[in-house]
Amino acid sequence: MDPTLESDLLDLPELLEAVRRSAVRVLAGLDERPVRADPHAPVEPPRPGRGSRHALAEFERRWAPGFSAGAGPRYLGFVTGGATPAAIAGDWLTTAFDQNVVNAADSRASALEAETVGMLGALFGLDGHHGAFVTGATASNLVGLAIAREWVGEQRGVDVAEQGVAALGSVPVLSGAPHSSIGKALSILGLGRDAIRRVPTLPAREAVDVAALADALDDLDGRPAVVVANAGTVNTVDFDDLRAIAALRERYPFWLHVDGAFGAFAALSPEHAHLVDGVGEADSFCVDLHKWLNVPYDSAVQFTRRRDLQVRVFRNDAAYLTAADADTSDYGHLVPESSRRLRALAAWFTLTAYGDTGHGEIVRRCVACARDLGDRVAATEGLRLLAPVRLNVVCFTLDGLPTLERVRAFADAIAATGETFLTPTVYDGIPALRAAFSNWRTTGADVARVHAAIVSAYRGLDRSPSADTGQDHPL
Repeated sequence: MDPTLESDLLDLPELLEAVRRSAVRVLAGLDERPVRADPHAPVEPPRPGRGSRHALAEFERRWAPGFSAGAGPRYLGFVTGGATPAAIAGDWLTTAFDQNVVNAADSRASALEAETVGMLGALFGLDGHHGAFVTGATASNLVGLAIAREWVGEQRGVDVAEQGVAALGSVPVLSGAPHSSIGKALSILGLGRDAIRRVPTLPAREAVDVAALADALDDLDGRPAVVVANAGTVNTVDFDDLRAIAALRERYPFWLHVDGAFGAFAALSPEHAHLVDGVGEADSFCVDLHKWLNVPYDSAVQFTRRRDLQVRVFRNDAAYLTAADADTSDYGHLVPESSRRLRALAAWFTLTAYGDTGHGEIVRRCVACARDLGDRVAATEGLRLLAPVRLNVVCFTLDGLPTLERVRAFADAIAATGETFLTPTVYDGIPALRAAFSNWRTTGADVARVHAAIVSAYRGLDRSPSADTGQDHPL
């Protein structure tokens, strides 16, 4: 054994204790850590290596100071959760046990994943659905649409998994406001981004107009299609009427894929649970756990009613693997990866530790924080809300006709305060900012600091006349 590696093995308890102390310092300082990362040039690694103690010291010196407070209470970019104490514990043990969750006969890891999937399915009312962990919402949408592709093939008498997409031909994919990962998934699956057919949404909404969807399906003259519905859009957290969409299957043949990446957790709030009414009607369903469940990246689940089609797509035939069948419990036959981290353990830990009541409190608090910030923004001169705060995202912009460059400069100025981070976006053709609340640490006090940072950044913007005309100008 390499002498340095052997030394680390003998020193392992003390090494883990040093890492624990380092992690505790990071977590204790999250509240004050700057939200934006600091660029840093890499250097060549030492040869030979100098051991884990040296690596830890180098990391703390060169890299840790430039890591963002992405897990902190005022990081409101994208839709980013943190990691609850229980999730951190589960993730650490995931690494210690280092299970490859592919074959159910290998260990109890597959059974733990199945139990965790069952716990999540119960939260969302997914009766009759099977699930499997994947890396994130993009992978979950990819798996769901892969199963949908196989279903369309089944309707047309084509085994896509064996014959390929060339034998299938084009597949219409209808959606009102699809997430960008839908187009990415369709590209990977060989169906193409052009397969997406945008259906009109309701006035001043991102929710699909169900009557317009019915018209679009009627235009297909009975051709099987895929409908992608939203349980929470990115910009305004709008929800499609899932029950009304599902009812259209009485007249038209289509696979219903529901993207509930983070909006699905509305189910944990009595005030908002009606928004996901009908999610159990989905043929496939995406939920992203490293968002509002607050487990470490990367963690999501793909649910489906048709595990048989899922196996047909992802079957992995090899002499050393158990043969696939429609009731397989071997995850290697259900997802793209054949090397799978036990990412379910962090989710199992946090669900077991806090239950639906604890996580429901996180959801309700985040919604309250979003409403508070929305009220503050609406009352702030020079700013305006672009949509009502429906759940946990505040979408707003500058008064007048803001340009993309000006809004990006505004976002940069906010981040430069070190207090918070918001994501630029475009909503209904208008450049905007969005603040997404999903971190378990966030409180009303954080909202006050976020708003103060927004106001400070706004006051620092160039106030020249061109700022309100929509004309590009340097800041």
